[in-house]
Amino acid sequence: MTAITATALRTDCSPQARITKSLLGWGVLAGPLYVVVTGVQALTRDGFDLTRHPASLLANGGLGWVQIANLILAGLMTVAAAVGMRRAVRAGRGRVWGPRLVALYGAGLIFGGIFRADPAFGFPVGTPDGPGPVSWHGLLHFVCGGIGFLGLIGACLVFARAYAALGRRGWAIYSGATGIVFFAAFAGIASGPGNAVINLAFTAAVVLGWAWICATSAHLMRQAA
Repeated sequence: MTAITATALRTDCSPQARITKSLLGWGVLAGPLYVVVTGVQALTRDGFDLTRHPASLLANGGLGWVQIANLILAGLMTVAAAVGMRRAVRAGRGRVWGPRLVALYGAGLIFGGIFRADPAFGFPVGTPDGPGPVSWHGLLHFVCGGIGFLGLIGACLVFARAYAALGRRGWAIYSGATGIVFFAAFAGIASGPGNAVINLAFTAAVVLGWAWICATSAHLMRQAA
């Protein structure tokens, strides 16, 4: 495969190009939406503690629908951005699998919202401390989320390789580092939540992943313009 080049991007003002840039715009918005909505809940939901509770636990309780909607909407926006990436880059290394893996992350978010995480570690208030029993929807939440996270990691590494082939050293390092850091944080949280350092590190990695999607979408929008 050849490397991604600026000439492989749509640079006209046709309706197709406008649609492409609109789709990429959802990738710019998805991360801020998810982070802000999750952050507000983390600071205001009674009993929630970022040092103890994964953000997915916010899907429980009377206001759980807010986080469920947040996951599904952010996922749909991410899938739209992946379609925009596929339309924007018409040739080159990473053209096919980069967007597909971004879409896989979006799908993981959607199904992670549909299949709710189980209450655990004292949240919502009144839940026994500790991991608690695993239901069928809790298991599917973990599986779908895990597949989605692996998709994001893979997308970062695919784009890093594409940028490296282009000689775009800064973007290659940024993309590769994001994928590696996210993988390390994901491995930590998968080994068992509840640890303050691991929980905070994973939260930071999620924000970093969203920042990468936002930056990549914006970068492709500028190239297309």
